[in-house]
Amino acid sequence: MTAIDDKWHQIPWVGNPKDEGAGSEEMALPDGRGRARDFDNATIVWSPQTGAHEVHGDIRVKWARNGWLGYPLTDETGTPDGIGRYNHFENGSIYWTADLGAHVVHGAIRDLWAAQGWERGVAGYPLSDEFNDPSAPGGRQSHFQRGTIRWNPAAGASFHPGVPID
Repeated sequence: MTAIDDKWHQIPWVGNPKDEGAGSEEMALPDGRGRARDFDNATIVWSPQTGAHEVHGDIRVKWARNGWLGYPLTDETGTPDGIGRYNHFENGSIYWTADLGAHVVHGAIRDLWAAQGWERGVAGYPLSDEFNDPSAPGGRQSHFQRGTIRWNPAAGASFHPGVPID
């Protein structure tokens, strides 16, 4: 039995392994570090460094569309306020709510958001993925419910309260 099988037996809601064909068997991942297996309701991913964790729903879709952000460090987990859900990955986090969808937060922007209390902090939940900041060459920003976190190489990350405007 593998670590992926062990995780599957711990969380039976993931369903059965996908039927014959792609994803039906545990597969080695292209980086040579880990393995994955698709189930009816989730994917379980394992590496020796991170262990086995499940990813599902809109978070899984966002993860796949964003270069995978590395291996998952957590199973999908409910946020402390009971509104959202998240997975942490080696290179960032994805937060989801039914009203706002799934958004990637990473790097110095994620670090500042975490230091401020994540979704229960001053910024609230993310409204966007990180994108280029047109007001700061080389800078990046992410919109949140109650403001924008901007980062640039010279000044680092900072929170700007108010309704985000593109």
